[in-house]
Amino acid sequence: MSWIPFKIGQPKKQIIPKTVERDFEREYGKLQQLEDQTKKLQKHMKKSTEADLAMSKSAVKISSDLLSNPLCEQDPAFLAMVTALDTAMKRMDAFNQEKVNQIQKTVTDPLKKFSSVFPSLNMAVKRREQSLQDYKRLQSKLEKYEEKEKTGPVLAKLHQVREELRPVREDFEAKNKQLLEEMPEFYNSRIDYFKPSFEALIRAQVVFYTEMYKIFGDLTEQIDQPGLTDEQREEENEAKLNELRSLSIVADD
Repeated sequence: MSWIPFKIGQPKKQIIPKTVERDFEREYGKLQQLEDQTKKLQKHMKKSTEADLAMSKSAVKISSDLLSNPLCEQDPAFLAMVTALDTAMKRMDAFNQEKVNQIQKTVTDPLKKFSSVFPSLNMAVKRREQSLQDYKRLQSKLEKYEEKEKTGPVLAKLHQVREELRPVREDFEAKNKQLLEEMPEFYNSRIDYFKPSFEALIRAQVVFYTEMYKIFGDLTEQIDQPGLTDEQREEENEAKLNELRSLSIVADD
């Protein structure tokens, strides 16, 4: 949100105390920053959930492709391993979808609802600013008549402008008072509003990664070759890779 005051001739009289104007600018500036931060958070949450879903869908696609590999038909042990992997990836995807749905309900949707308040706030500030400009315009007009010689027509004009000024001044003071009271209230309410959402986000992540620990623990038990260390597995893989390199069709020119 942005706030660009109208440019008009300023009255000589200081109609708003500088401290009041500074208070208004400070509180409104805090809300502008809050709006920017809320928009960024919405954007990043959207990217995060989309990336999470893409990751688990890709994992399921990989395991599915491996299952359709002709090698699985020739090697029952490899088929059992890939089947276990495919089952694990589908479980992961299901839990991931559940996590994303939970985050949508408890975090993303509340963020959208919170953001929807800012346009109304913007409009209230614009109405306050328009009211202030009307107030300044009439105050300046009043001052010009007050400086003139007090003839009958001038006195009549003075009375007319004063009558016009009174409701405009009251309107501005009411709008200004309301915003000065409600802007800090709105800003301070952000913690109580967002705290349940962020707590729900943390719980959803904890539940998801707890399930992932179980899923991949089960998978490890199914595909692990007992008695081999990570170093031995690496040496075994390297030996098999060297066998492939020795074939004439992959030999270096």
